[in-house]
Amino acid sequence: MSKIARILTLVLLVLATYWSFKAIMPTYTADSNAAPTSFSTDRALKHVKEISKEPHALGFEAHTDVKNYIIAELNKLGLKTSLQEGYAADDWGNLAYATNILTRIKGKSNKKALLLLSHYDSNPHSSLGASDAGSGVATILESIRAYVSENKTPENDIIISFTDAEELGLNGAKLFVNNHAWAKDVGLVLNFEARGSGGPSYMLIETNQGNSRLIEEFTAANPEYPVANSLAYSIYKMLPNDTDLTVFREDADIQGFNFAFIDDHFDYHTAQDTHERLDKKTLAHQGSYLMPLLHYFADADLTALKSTEDNIYFTVPIFKTVSYPFSWIWPLFAIAVLLFIILIVYGLKNKTLDAKEIATGFAPLLISLVLTGIVGYFSWTVLNAIYPQYRDILHGFTYNGYTYIATFTLFTLAICFYIYHKFKKIETANLVVAPIFIWLLLSGLSASLLPGASYTIVPVFALLASFMIVSNQKKPNAYLLVILALPAITIFAPFVKMFPVGLGLKMLVATTVLTTLLFVAVLPVFGFYKHKNRLAFLLFLLSIVGFTMAHLNSGFSKDNAKPSSLLYILDADAKTAKWATYDSYLTNWTAQYIDETKTTTNKIASTTISSKYNSNFNYVANAPIKDIAAPKIEKTLDTIINNKRHLKICVTPQRNVNRLNVYKNNVNLISATVNGVPFSNYTLLDTTRKLATHYITNNNYTEINLVLEPNTPLELTFYEASNDLLTNKSFSIPARPKEEIPMPFVLNDAILIIKTIQF
Repeated sequence: MSKIARILTLVLLVLATYWSFKAIMPTYTADSNAAPTSFSTDRALKHVKEISKEPHALGFEAHTDVKNYIIAELNKLGLKTSLQEGYAADDWGNLAYATNILTRIKGKSNKKALLLLSHYDSNPHSSLGASDAGSGVATILESIRAYVSENKTPENDIIISFTDAEELGLNGAKLFVNNHAWAKDVGLVLNFEARGSGGPSYMLIETNQGNSRLIEEFTAANPEYPVANSLAYSIYKMLPNDTDLTVFREDADIQGFNFAFIDDHFDYHTAQDTHERLDKKTLAHQGSYLMPLLHYFADADLTALKSTEDNIYFTVPIFKTVSYPFSWIWPLFAIAVLLFIILIVYGLKNKTLDAKEIATGFAPLLISLVLTGIVGYFSWTVLNAIYPQYRDILHGFTYNGYTYIATFTLFTLAICFYIYHKFKKIETANLVVAPIFIWLLLSGLSASLLPGASYTIVPVFALLASFMIVSNQKKPNAYLLVILALPAITIFAPFVKMFPVGLGLKMLVATTVLTTLLFVAVLPVFGFYKHKNRLAFLLFLLSIVGFTMAHLNSGFSKDNAKPSSLLYILDADAKTAKWATYDSYLTNWTAQYIDETKTTTNKIASTTISSKYNSNFNYVANAPIKDIAAPKIEKTLDTIINNKRHLKICVTPQRNVNRLNVYKNNVNLISATVNGVPFSNYTLLDTTRKLATHYITNNNYTEINLVLEPNTPLELTFYEASNDLLTNKSFSIPARPKEEIPMPFVLNDAILIIKTIQF
């Protein structure tokens, strides 16, 4: 390969990698004057701005403002709205009084209806909810406005549901699915969500059956920028992350599509989830999904979407959505193995391959995988040791996270180039055998354990074609080899970023290992490069620059604020008070009340109320006792009926509160009902966890009805919380500095009263 060819192929590979990221999203141009029948990102963004002015979790004052705004916007479109209100609880014992906003566009037929779904509540207590899920509400409002402007009557009814209390336990969705008459009419759901504030929106399927019909119809609807793959959904199903759409699938066997973006994960559930930080290209991407899907499914037969067969699917630029049935997995694998064997036997027979060099060629591959795997696996541990402030970013994706992803990718490539430089005497054809083997092994494991990932076989066939060329030609066409490398790059390069963004930087090991696998997939090109050591050195220098940039941006600022937390905890029984924080890295603001010398060990630190990442208090210090009114707890019924003890307890707030957690001692309950909602057996049989969490609106009471065996010693601990620590007149807490934001995922800025009673 000539010097010019080496340079040009390298440039082409870099451009192809860039294109694999760039081409999956639309560009943004100002479109406030777009045609009335078109989706306008600017018009949608105005909705986001209005919705995200203040935190609007259920029970917060702005929650009503957002509800009224949405109703008014629907009324402007001539749509009659209705409200569905009531208590609902999830399987984890989270209870809330939800208010769903509903409207319906009548179609020509009486067949199944299309449901457009998003939630309008923000996460407690400080999230502004611009992306999650103001973007979803805005996407639906703008798309429906454009659709109504066409003055056409759809074949199917179109139901629009803006659910409430999604952030608390999918309560609004449960209320609709299990209690509203319209739920039985739904044939398909399109749900819009967010777990960050930018990046491509991924399509995920929710179905109890096979996905083949859904994929066929999604492809036929022809969205311009589909980003979807069966691997992502296979991973999604293994994670404890549900959306409202999950309730439709689990409770009513109603299937649908999720559309959610995850980039800029550091904004998720924070005060930084603002309309200014929402990527306009991302909002445009959501619109690019809904408009064609709305037009297509408004007229499609929604009674024929279920299937018993599953499809492998993935998306690539130009070709969009590619799919094939699961039944092809093993035949394709068998064909690839057979071709691999034939090419090796043919090469050995014609002496274009050398058995000893083939065996030696496994060494650089294995060394590269082991080294880069170790680097990735321990990277987050090392980073946390060097930068302890990262520990307070609970989801694990730092503000300089993208720099780390790029840096570790460069460092991985430097390792790979250097190691393969050490084995430069081995012919490229012999070196390529090991990568084909490892990709085949990966495909076989996927077929057996994770069928949704089995499209790893696609780059194998491209590798086999490259292998055939390099083993039969001394001077193969370098540009043809680049073309054959494109399937691996365009399909799998985005995963290098996706895993650590979505799952946190603890998944940098996925970045380093996948980068190594992609490197060896392009080995038919790289194998002909002379001076791989020079490329390794250049990449190493670039990684050093990356680490330096990450270091310089490892601190916090107004735009990249540090999460911090502070609670006041009053034990009403012991008559003691404590300051507490979840912070592992104290700031000057929290240090006013807590510092490392004031740390104490007590039961509060080990029995605190639950949080998403199982976070616990890191520092607890003594605090002055304030006159905070404890809840009124009354036993209104305690009797034996049919040899079972029936107990009724009413908890009434004596101050403005947002949340009540109830924990029980290690006893079994026969049944439990809270505010008229029966709780699941999962809650009752797990004797070591909370009984219930009531997210309170309008200072409502909590009525608990329990049935248990007679003479069972029952002890209940009540944690009553209000998110008013910084505004309560009993305290004089200074405002949080602009370089800090309330820590998400935990109870924060709260006054917490603890009271334990034996019944």
